[in-house]
Amino acid sequence: QVQLVESGGGLVQPGGSLRLSCAASGFTFEYYAIGWFRQTPGKEREGVSCMGHNEPNPYYADSVKGRFFISRDLNKNTVYLQMNSLKPEDAGVYYCATCFRGDHGVGYDSWGQGTQVTVSS
Repeated sequence: QVQLVESGGGLVQPGGSLRLSCAASGFTFEYYAIGWFRQTPGKEREGVSCMGHNEPNPYYADSVKGRFFISRDLNKNTVYLQMNSLKPEDAGVYYCATCFRGDHGVGYDSWGQGTQVTVSS
């Protein structure tokens, strides 16, 4: 079955960077779009990014465009989320998930256990 294991979260100061990793197993990696969403207590889940295999134009939420970058390594069955210029409002638990893009935005199916990102001075 789909297994996704996130890592790379932590505490970072505003303006700093983090790279999240998502190790995928249990399915054919290149057949699935994989992305990230984040969850903060008291807020709705926010889709952050979604990228298919060889996807030329990944989805990014408006709030992270130009700061976050998603990539995939087929040899390692791993998806990365490079997060730059982090803001306090980027804090939350980040989940890696299989994703799909539709007329109403992006959706997510199976996800991992999440990794905590804290942005604070």
